[in-house]
Amino acid sequence: MSRLFSLTSTPGIDTPAVRWLSGQRWEEAVPRRASTVMLVRDRRPDGGGGIEVFMLRRVSHMAFAPNSMVFPGGGVDPRDGEEDLPWAGPSPGDWAQRLRCTPAQAQMLVAAAVREVFEECGVLFAGDAATGPLADVRVDRWRAARDALIGREVSLGHVLRTHGLLLRSDLMVAKAHWITPRFEPRRFDTWFFAARMPEHQVADGDTSEADRAEWVQPVRLIESYAAGTALMLPPTVVCVEEIRDAASAAEFVSHADNLPCIMPDVIDTPDGPAMRLVEA
Repeated sequence: MSRLFSLTSTPGIDTPAVRWLSGQRWEEAVPRRASTVMLVRDRRPDGGGGIEVFMLRRVSHMAFAPNSMVFPGGGVDPRDGEEDLPWAGPSPGDWAQRLRCTPAQAQMLVAAAVREVFEECGVLFAGDAATGPLADVRVDRWRAARDALIGREVSLGHVLRTHGLLLRSDLMVAKAHWITPRFEPRRFDTWFFAARMPEHQVADGDTSEADRAEWVQPVRLIESYAAGTALMLPPTVVCVEEIRDAASAAEFVSHADNLPCIMPDVIDTPDGPAMRLVEA
């Protein structure tokens, strides 16, 4: 992947990036493993009219990417790797081959994706069988389970076991892998997953980390980004463009054939400092 992002179009990162470009160096932060999910749906039942993606706008006081449009997601919890995590679909070993990591790490990444979408959106990719409909999490008792997860009082495995559910890894696909640039004080080693919005569930975006949550049309969001009225980090821009270019949600929710690890670097150009996308 060869592409440049002007720092003037990516507010909030220019100061450390420019300092790094000038030759200043500091101890690099260790990237934290994270998962994020592109939750998509067709705009029309017949699959025409393009795709919508559910996105959050992070609140202004967040330490990382404040005011930015993001997909639901977050850091891996060590408990996402519990050995007895109820699981259906491709095994952690199968996922490990695709994500190029150990089965234990793969389980944590997929489980983190499922957990974070439930915490931030109220959508749970789990059911009482390996196939068929997912759990109906609209009832009040699920609010308590969600709050307990958000407060780190319980693990995802505990919630699934309590309600007799299996994590449905067959409903997730891997789409991209990015690492935050070296100059950032907070860094993430993030896998981007995609999933279709389940029937009979509702994405609500009820999270303290966002001041706005909505289904967006990718083409409109890209236009707002170009006009400077919406903020997105480079990985989000690239992913939203890919969603925009897909013919349907079903087409988009398929494993990417090529999954290089991308880590932006800062370079000087005739038009000023810019971030260049390079394979890590």
